[in-house]
Amino acid sequence: MLKLSKMSDYGAVVMAQISRHPDCSHAAADIADRVGLPRPTVSKTLKLLLRAGLLTSQRGVNGGYRLARSASAITVRDIITAIDGPVAMTECSHGHGDCDLMSSCGVASNWQRVSLAVRQLLDSVTLADLAHDAPIKLPVQLPIQSVALGEARGI
Repeated sequence: MLKLSKMSDYGAVVMAQISRHPDCSHAAADIADRVGLPRPTVSKTLKLLLRAGLLTSQRGVNGGYRLARSASAITVRDIITAIDGPVAMTECSHGHGDCDLMSSCGVASNWQRVSLAVRQLLDSVTLADLAHDAPIKLPVQLPIQSVALGEARGI
């Protein structure tokens, strides 16, 4: 089964909560209480998102976490990558992958195309889209047929 890690899911939940009130600073404890997650989990998630440059933080009485840029400028791929690293279907599907079977497997270039299509889809959904209750409208067709092998490796 292909599924999102719990930590990436939590990252999206935390980011969505912060994005609903972008002009406020959010304390880790308050976020944990609002989203119903354990405080240590939220703190770990916030640190990963901060390290990736998706959040800013400020200490002090009026301190807390804020989005580093607008919710419409943060993609679902940004959040997943901040938590789990590069999005790829197989080890050879991203630029830094290393596989002993690459020269003989016969499917690497197509896995790279699938990975690129998944990344493009995740790039098309923003945090602003995710945070709203309305259903997200996804593209009907993904351009995997036209993806050149060099493009897929570079992303």
